[in-house]
Amino acid sequence: MTFQSQNEWHEYRENVAIVLCNDHAQVLWARRIGHDGWQFPQGGVDRHESTLEAVYREMEEELGLKPKHVELLGSTKNWLTYDIPERYVRVQNRRKLKGQKQKWFMFKFVGEESDFCLDCSTHPEFDDWKWVNYWTPADRVISFKRDVYRKALRELEPFIDQIHNSPDIVQHMVNQ
Repeated sequence: MTFQSQNEWHEYRENVAIVLCNDHAQVLWARRIGHDGWQFPQGGVDRHESTLEAVYREMEEELGLKPKHVELLGSTKNWLTYDIPERYVRVQNRRKLKGQKQKWFMFKFVGEESDFCLDCSTHPEFDDWKWVNYWTPADRVISFKRDVYRKALRELEPFIDQIHNSPDIVQHMVNQ
């Protein structure tokens, strides 16, 4: 999406999205509490917070993971946006937001699965998670997010290819 004026940027909430992958080139897929909807972890960028600070904060709040549990592989070059259908729009700070603009980050998980804690924050976002094939989320996320998921995954794909083509993953595939 292209923006006609600087004012249009304010119609989109700044947000970070987290693509967390494991040694088998799978990505973490999380189920929202009280919904049957699954998505990548994501969250807003607070005032005076960098996107990198926000992504680490969100990762700890939503997944219970600290920086020592992950390795940053890369991020999208630019903000990616999506519009939220009217029935899902919430008012934030007395402003009705048109959608979200997101900076996407890809991390490799280097911790233990026991490091995950979905109920560590006062307002948990998720009640379940699983590892899925890299492209599964692009087809399974709520329909209005599918285009932005595809764009982000396409841009981040070289990072997952590095893991997929690493000697560890090739050996794992041979042993199966």
